[in-house]
Amino acid sequence: MTLTPARGAATVAVDIEVVAPDWSELDEATRGYLLERGRKKGTAPEEIQQKLALVIGLGHVVAIGMWNLTEQRGAVLLEGEGATWTPWPNRSDGAFLFRGSESEMLTAFWQRVKGYGRIVSFHGRGYDGPVLMVRSAILGISPSRNLAGKPWELRGHCDLAELLVFHGAVREHMSLEYWCRRFGIESPKSVLDGSQVERAYRGGELERIGDYCLRDARATAELYQRIAPTLLPLFE
Repeated sequence: MTLTPARGAATVAVDIEVVAPDWSELDEATRGYLLERGRKKGTAPEEIQQKLALVIGLGHVVAIGMWNLTEQRGAVLLEGEGATWTPWPNRSDGAFLFRGSESEMLTAFWQRVKGYGRIVSFHGRGYDGPVLMVRSAILGISPSRNLAGKPWELRGHCDLAELLVFHGAVREHMSLEYWCRRFGIESPKSVLDGSQVERAYRGGELERIGDYCLRDARATAELYQRIAPTLLPLFE
């Protein structure tokens, strides 16, 4: 992946990692709202506190992984300092790394993806895209493209999770790991999984999170490559 934003019809898979604030850091009104909302749904308070990262607007983005299918090379934007793109040290896969604050990461992300053709994700229309756009808005950053548009408009954003349930015809959503195993793709969960990200973050293992995020993006890209010539034409 070049250090300047790619142009033209490049297809890029995207994945993010988000860390929630501590429950004690939330204001009383927000805690009360979440508990009442959970009570109406029959969700235990402990479960609400454990899944704060899934509440859009609460968790902050700590990693954004991208895999460029045209170049077959990855890049990660990761929380840290420097705000510049550099080759990722001590890696043999040619990946690039951007270290910066959440604001700097999001600004760099939108600058890069505005020139790409198709964005590929797994649950990106319902989670990753809205999180990236809402967190950007909270920080005063304007997204360069809509990552939560109409699900049948695949040219700009192809969400594989939606495609694999045939846009609602199949009711049960399966995980990325499940589909990787079905298609013979190496699972990114072999080194970490989403439930361990927050613990790794609290332990200062940011590069481990970045590596996991990039693995997720690459697995998403490989799944797309298997689906693109077989299932995708049915929707286009």
